[in-house]
Amino acid sequence: MTKPVLNVDARQFLSDLHIDGSWREGANGERFDVLNPATEEVLASVASAEIADADAALDAAEAAFGEWASRTPRARSEILRKCWELMTARLDEFATLITLENGKAGNDARGEAAYAAEFFRWFAEEAVRADGLITRAPASGARIIVQHKPAGIAVLVTPWNYPAAMGTRKIAPALAAGCPVIIKPASETPLTMLALMPLLEEAGVPKGLVNVLPSKKSGALVDHLLHDPRVRVVSFTGSTQVGRKLLHSAADQVLKPAMELGGNAPLIVFDDADLDTAVEGAMLAKMRNLGEACTAANRFYVHESVAGEFAEKLTASMAALKLGNGLEPDVDVGPLVNADTRDKVAAFVRDAIAKGADLLLGGTVPDGPGFFYPPTVLTNVPETADCVHDEIFGPVAALQTFSDTEDVIRRANDTEYGLVAYVFTEDMKRGLQVCERLDYGMVGLNRGLVSDPAAPFGGTKQSGLGREGGHEGMLEFMETQYISASW
Repeated sequence: MTKPVLNVDARQFLSDLHIDGSWREGANGERFDVLNPATEEVLASVASAEIADADAALDAAEAAFGEWASRTPRARSEILRKCWELMTARLDEFATLITLENGKAGNDARGEAAYAAEFFRWFAEEAVRADGLITRAPASGARIIVQHKPAGIAVLVTPWNYPAAMGTRKIAPALAAGCPVIIKPASETPLTMLALMPLLEEAGVPKGLVNVLPSKKSGALVDHLLHDPRVRVVSFTGSTQVGRKLLHSAADQVLKPAMELGGNAPLIVFDDADLDTAVEGAMLAKMRNLGEACTAANRFYVHESVAGEFAEKLTASMAALKLGNGLEPDVDVGPLVNADTRDKVAAFVRDAIAKGADLLLGGTVPDGPGFFYPPTVLTNVPETADCVHDEIFGPVAALQTFSDTEDVIRRANDTEYGLVAYVFTEDMKRGLQVCERLDYGMVGLNRGLVSDPAAPFGGTKQSGLGREGGHEGMLEFMETQYISASW
């Protein structure tokens, strides 16, 4: 029996598995609690999927595949467009749910909801643009016909930091390409993805095409899915450590992998930068989603001639942020997602100070319930500090200085990660030269925000494989077929 569509005021959360268009308990009847990180209270008890549930989802996806793949691109496009319209009409509802289970402040949550909805509109437009090619082989004279076909069932594994957007960024291109999906949302934040299902049904998405399997046994469940021969694509957003394990599993069936993994983003401020622009960009790059993002600025390199002024301006901006429950008005900074994340951030700050860093702001865990950590600014952070080499994933700006361009490029590239970097300078020639030499999949030049549904999102080195968004995002769910013909 279908439950009510999400009603945040009444706290009617959808909390069962969604398989083949219906809501059901897990095979073993087990459930797990989802907490509100601002209060540490239980929001909902959610069904935990088992192997038998994964098999049921695979059967449903397989049954839905043929008919959906055979629909015209325009028919798929119209349904995705309707998804965008319906989600856009309910942004406040989804934003509230995001805040409840993730903790982010209201404006940040609403920004995510709008960003998440936009993937449906973008890929509604891309669905009709899987362009092929007809040409003639120079040597043989045969015609070369190239087309793109839906790859098959896709397994999607999403993180807790963007409960809506990381799901729609994968679901929308998969449906545009003609593929069914099985999505395993993070155990900390499954409610937003479950709440999306009635909306997809209302838009006309056929049953079985999108299946949602929350589970506390994520590793075994996903591994089982990736070893089923019907699965042809795995798309994962999360840590590099987990991504490596999934790549090992994917290798057994030679699956197409799309991996958006960890980051260690440098933010470089040159001596000629407009400091107000640089601080504004730094606040976006650092504090969007409380720093709980793989795109978050992790290492700040500021030219020594402007380091003092930049630190003063950044500290003032950070100090102006209001900490509290994201459901309350005027709150800028909510809690981190759980106690482990908060404690890891606190440990990074203690380590940096012990190794010689200076604390300009924050640095103390507040009393009371909730997983809060205040906006924090550190200067003179040494290269030996743990936060320089690992993702902070919290509202901590770690500032270092530089004097030489060659040196700062070397330091910025000195990491196994290569997701995103940020550069601030008024000299566009120098800016573009530096951008080209940074070994990162994305660079924000005088901008603190790079994420855009119309752009190919992804990194180099240990930050992943493939791209999400842009035209490339749909092609991750398609196979290229070449036909040789003569006429």
